[in-house]
Amino acid sequence: MPELENDVPEVARPIARRTNVCARVPGRNPDKPALILHGHLDVVPAVAEDWSVDPFAGEIRDGILWGRGAVDMKDMDAMILTAVADVLRAGEQPERDIIITFFADEENGGVEGSALVVKDRADWFRGATEAISEVGGYSIAVGDRRAYLLQVGEKALIWIKLIARGRAGHGSGLHPDNAVTALAEAVAALGRTQWPVRLTDTTAQLLAGLAEITGDDAGDPDALALRTGAASSFIRSTLRTTTNPTGLTAGYKHNVIPDRAEALIDVRVLPGTEEAALADIRRIVGPHVEIEVVHTDIGLEVPFSGDLVDAMVAQLDRHDPGVPVVPYLMGGGTDNKALAGLGISGYGFAPLRLPADLDFTGMFHGVDERVPVDALEFGRRVLADLIRTY
Repeated sequence: MPELENDVPEVARPIARRTNVCARVPGRNPDKPALILHGHLDVVPAVAEDWSVDPFAGEIRDGILWGRGAVDMKDMDAMILTAVADVLRAGEQPERDIIITFFADEENGGVEGSALVVKDRADWFRGATEAISEVGGYSIAVGDRRAYLLQVGEKALIWIKLIARGRAGHGSGLHPDNAVTALAEAVAALGRTQWPVRLTDTTAQLLAGLAEITGDDAGDPDALALRTGAASSFIRSTLRTTTNPTGLTAGYKHNVIPDRAEALIDVRVLPGTEEAALADIRRIVGPHVEIEVVHTDIGLEVPFSGDLVDAMVAQLDRHDPGVPVVPYLMGGGTDNKALAGLGISGYGFAPLRLPADLDFTGMFHGVDERVPVDALEFGRRVLADLIRTY
């Protein structure tokens, strides 16, 4: 049986309790660039009483695996490990070197995970030009047909804080200079803004693909996106800027008007539109509310073409013949953004053949995260065949 290049995987822990791990599997053809298969190990919190099961028990019920991370992204982590193990246990080698990497801290923007690994341990990725990770390769229902989304881009991330200031005072008084009122008005205005559709090369190809599948006119992007059913909210978010309020902080006692109120806004914009979006946000919230940029990360977009794309599409067709594959631009972000700093092109390809009635995209960071076991087995087979042949 072929062995890993190193008997013990390499570990990087630049921050306490932020462990990253990497192993390289030698391929048959050392002249080909290495391929990175990566995932993140962290998950967002879960409030147990909101769930139908213990969110951290990993329960299997009626062929469905339940638990926090089942969708984001322990599913892909498991498929990577089992696919590579299947190839090695069969006494085979990948076609090229495979670099298996698991990062910490992705749910915090990768600040204490992939960003530091790329900075301090770039040698892990020597010889690699492409990477595969989460949030692509899964199936969606388009009308009464199935299609696969292959992720070839990610929106840029801007996390901002809105800060309103006013005059402190007694809660019983007549008080027009109220920081909470000013903040609430700004949050409502921003949260309710209907951002216009703005297409990129990827989203134009996505809409063309959906139009071909449905026979509909691509002239109304939102109407076409709605044909994807449960995935429509996920897809519509990729066509425009989004500005979602996610947190509020103000006050400390019921009868005290505070002099400061704050709100967190998760802003996702199309690649290259960051400054224009911030200018629009400043206009919407008005001159009396401050905007503090807390964290930013780049947007990505790579062509829906090339040998790796062809190989991924071919493997989906081999395992699910005749089902179309269309590109899309993900509304969120992955650790591919950090790898892009090394010139590595990243794709979302966690292949899952899903039931048409499963709201898979709605479970990212949601309650009762779950994935069918047979979908995981499907992805395991697709990934194993991909690394055998690409």
